Amino acid sequence: MNKLFYRALVALLIALPLAGNAQFLMDMIDTTKEAGKGMLGIYKKFDHLRLSGYIQPQFQLAESKGIKNFEGTDFAANVNNRFMLRRSRVRIDYVHFGKETKPGVQIVFQFDVNERGFTIRDVWGRVFENKYQMFAFTTGMFARPIGYEVNVSSSDRESPERGRMSQTLMKSERDLGAMLTFEPRKKDHKLRFLKMDLGLFNGQGINATGDFDNTKDLMGRIALKPHPLGKKFIISSGVSILQGGLLQNTKYKYKTTEEAGVTKLMVDSSLTNIGAVSPRKYYGADLQLKFRNRKGFTELRGEYLTGTQTGTATNSETPVALVAANDGFHIRQFNGAYFYFLQHLFSEQHQLVVKYDWYDPNSKAKGMEIGAPGSNLSAANIKYSTLNLGYVNYITENVKLLLYYAIVKNEKTQLAGYTKDLKDNVFTCRLQFRF
Repeated sequence: MNKLFYRALVALLIALPLAGNAQFLMDMIDTTKEAGKGMLGIYKKFDHLRLSGYIQPQFQLAESKGIKNFEGTDFAANVNNRFMLRRSRVRIDYVHFGKETKPGVQIVFQFDVNERGFTIRDVWGRVFENKYQMFAFTTGMFARPIGYEVNVSSSDRESPERGRMSQTLMKSERDLGAMLTFEPRKKDHKLRFLKMDLGLFNGQGINATGDFDNTKDLMGRIALKPHPLGKKFIISSGVSILQGGLLQNTKYKYKTTEEAGVTKLMVDSSLTNIGAVSPRKYYGADLQLKFRNRKGFTELRGEYLTGTQTGTATNSETPVALVAANDGFHIRQFNGAYFYFLQHLFSEQHQLVVKYDWYDPNSKAKGMEIGAPGSNLSAANIKYSTLNLGYVNYITENVKLLLYYAIVKNEKTQLAGYTKDLKDNVFTCRLQFRF
């Protein structure tokens, strides 16, 4: 009984992230005894199990009460300041290595627990091909292979949130699907600097309760991984594409057109629309440049995305359900982008962040055309741009402080409530802890 208890206690210590250095635990095991040999087997079993996580408690101050925003969740009607746990996540990684220490299988679980509830973020498995060491296959719930910002972890990103474009078109970033990856792992491979992902996904993301049609999204990205050009210059880039859509379950299909000099919403109510596919087609490119200087690094990032999006009358996000029988999907041409300027100050502990982003959900409707008599264009067509100013202090390897101010501008329109710029700027003070 004592032997079993002893083994279980050691296994628990090995599995916990606070157990300390693994070599220290190995030194404690006497492998000349039967109990020691048993504990060595337990250690090997857990050798490739990793537990990590982070929490992001923060305080926010908004310019006015009850604003809708992309700096976290919307503020409640009578609130313009709040403490909140933006994210509180635990991630479990398991990697099994075969002969010659080559990875065979990777399994990941990630959960988010905060005052708003419990959410599953990642549940996926990956199989590695080890003959040529070039391919991997991933399936489950994981981040979509499109763009750069969507795939940067919230624990590593210098801004509190992704840009409005990324959040709108790729809400929650994840989806259910399968993906094939080409990424040579041999150091001497001629294409080791390339990574190519191609995946097939449900399309609605993890915000939907389940898949509601037979259409799927085909997504892909070809990326140049960080590549040095000289001693002080690093470049990386990528191009992305999404080809998908949603089942048209009613005869009503809405598009923005110009008629007699007036930009307005037009409806196509042909019965042949029923059963057709309302398109979602994205095309994007991104670029990252990094320069070493005496204080650390200067970094420039940019990404642009354009295409066709299917949404609803009140929202340009991808719908999470089919529309009502007397309604229809709204098909809009969109474009958006973001640009980062990152500069270390004094040392790599201090960092200046300047970010500008915009999202135009309907590039065919501009400003005062929205809300004009006869246009029938809702607030879902308004363009927003945001100038973000931030400071990051990497206090320790496990703790960082983020001060960030988002200055949000919207188009002036003829819609009630949007005839001038909204007072929806937000200040964020966040302290992040990670292990």
